Amino acid sequence: MPILNITVSGTPEQVPAKKVSNILMKHTGEILHKAPALTAIAVHYTPREQWFVGGETLVELGKASFFLDIKVSDETNTANEKSAYIAAVYKDLQDLLGELHEVSYIHIDDARPAAWGWGGLTQQFRAVQKMLM
Repeated sequence: MPILNITVSGTPEQVPAKKVSNILMKHTGEILHKAPALTAIAVHYTPREQWFVGGETLVELGKASFFLDIKVSDETNTANEKSAYIAAVYKDLQDLLGELHEVSYIHIDDARPAAWGWGGLTQQFRAVQKMLM
């Protein structure tokens, strides 16, 4: 775990997916303590002329933006870890993308362990099995 879906303003040529992935892998491992081997990242792109904030395009505003949605198991990270993660990811994506519009979002979704999993097993099942060992 976890899975991250990020949409960045621009194109793959302007913003290489590997650079975006490296930023997310670093902070997801170091700050949220998630295992790199179980971290999945999907990078998506929206051209700046098709991204609107307050009715204006990012081109008109002269800004860049992103939206990151990360799913983690509920109760596996503290509020301080989440806050530090949001700040670090925002800073490094700003360094990569250029001047960000303040309305660039990071959503850490605390998913109930019984409601999600990987490899055909829920996180709740995995936790119970770990306790029985």
